Amino acid sequence: MKTDKRQLIFDAMEELLMTVPYSTISVESIAKKAGIGKGSIYYYYKSKDEILYAVLENSYRRALRDYFESIQNLKETSAIEKIKRLFFSIIKKDFSETEKNMLVPLHTMNDINLHNKMTTAAIQEISPVLTELLREGNAEGSVRTDTPKESAEIIVAVIMLFLDDTVFTDNAENVKNKLVILSTVLETCLKTEKGSFDFLFDKGNSTV
Repeated sequence: MKTDKRQLIFDAMEELLMTVPYSTISVESIAKKAGIGKGSIYYYYKSKDEILYAVLENSYRRALRDYFESIQNLKETSAIEKIKRLFFSIIKKDFSETEKNMLVPLHTMNDINLHNKMTTAAIQEISPVLTELLREGNAEGSVRTDTPKESAEIIVAVIMLFLDDTVFTDNAENVKNKLVILSTVLETCLKTEKGSFDFLFDKGNSTV
């Protein structure tokens, strides 16, 4: 069977990201982990950053797949409930097929460049889905926003900020207080019923 070098490179980057800071990963280390020559990498990817983005993009798509699987058999589910399931699909430890969610440990790594790229990937991959949920909420009356696309992008960016352990290193109580404030801000901006976003901080259901 012919070896898929692109997949070898992809897998090598995933493995390295789970063990060492992104800033220490080089094209040489990726090639070594993949068991191929450095030149082969540039045939498939232009740079280390391009490999990283491919990995992040795939991870968010796995999260979205998990989300869609979680709602496919549900009937009369509100937009707010779907938003909750979307957030949980991103931060859960394992996906529905027991695949590890590598996004979770990456949030704990002290690497600003990595977190910036994660936020960019999240906005590009997750925001379109959240945009449609906000539009659905508008239609059913559970959400009211004239700017669903822009609102979705801001919400995803803020959630990513809260997930970043290198930004919020407070104790659990302080983090909860901030999430309570965030839920109130979301309720106010999206004009939802009080308590709509309590799932952000409820014990046993927190997204952080």
